[in-house]
Parts: sequence; C-alpha cells; structure tokens
Amino acid sequence: MAILSRDFYARDTLIVARELLGQVLCRSVRNIVLQGYIVETEAYTQEDPASHAFRGYTPRTEAMFQRPGTVYVYFIYGMYHCLNVVTDRENYGSAVLVRALEGLNGLSGTSGPGKLCRTMNIDLHCNGQDLTRRKGNIWIERAATISPESIVQTTRVGIRRATNYPWRFYIRDNKFVSTFSVSRP
Repeated sequence: MAILSRDFYARDTLIVARELLGQVLCRSVRNIVLQGYIVETEAYTQEDPASHAFRGYTPRTEAMFQRPGTVYVYFIYGMYHCLNVVTDRENYGSAVLVRALEGLNGLSGTSGPGKLCRTMNIDLHCNGQDLTRRKGNIWIERAATISPESIVQTTRVGIRRATNYPWRFYIRDNKFVSTFSVSRP
C-alpha cells in the first residue's frame, strides 16, 4: 500500500481526522512491522482551548508546529503516551489524536490512545518523525475509504475544555473503538 503523502495531512484538521479512519498505522519495531486500521480519531487546532497549541509554541509542542505529516507524541498522567498526526500547515499548531486501532495480524490491545501506544511501542522517541517516508519507523498507509454513513461524529472525550466540540470521529459499530465509545451520534 502507498504511504499517505504530505498533501493528505496539509488540509483542514477535521477533514484529516475523518479521512484517517480506515487507514493503516504502521510501526517498525526490531524488524517487525506492527499494523492496525485507524478506527477512532479526535481533532485539535490552535484556536481550540483543549489543544496543547492553544497557548502557542512551547518546547513540548514543538512538533505540532512542524510540517503536516509530522508525529507529535506527548506523555500524560506519568504513564501514557499519545500519538498525534500534525495537520494543516507549518507554524500552525494542529493535530489529530489517534484514539484507537483495529489491530492486524493478531495485534490486540489498541482500543485507546495509551493502549495503542504501549502495544505499538510508540513513545517520545517517535516525536517529530516524518510519517510520509518509510525511512523512519512509523508511517500511515492508504487502505480504505470509509463511507460517510459508517462514520460517527461526536464530542471529544477525556478533556476539560471545549467539551462541546464535535471533533471526535469513529467507525460505527467497530468493536475496537475506545471504551468512551458510548456517546450521542
């Protein structure tokens, strides 16, 4: 399958969040490629009070301000990493959080952002990597186009600000969507 190009990511964050559904996240670890279909995402932009970029550029958010198609990984609660894909344009802090995967080839334990990072061995070493080249050890391949009627758009979960933004997307009836899947469609 073809790796998603920078042009795919260099678009409106909400469009990218929706269109990442059904694509395959790939992570090479010790010559083994772990893979999973993306089944749940959330969008965050610089104007969004829930976004790490809302207060502007910081050393922690540096990757969010890089070119579209850059990996932004952050560490939360002293124990979990979260994978984000930088979108829109350079010097504008926006990204899509990958919340859940449907593992391929027996991969399991990917129904939540922290779980998928643990299972796929994604940590701060991945931060700032370029998703558009197989040269690194993490990339996303084009796989499926999900029909609009199969996508649920609802409010984001696990945040305290801008909780009313309907910027969470997931594949309807997919059993690998995170435990926060019960929400109003």
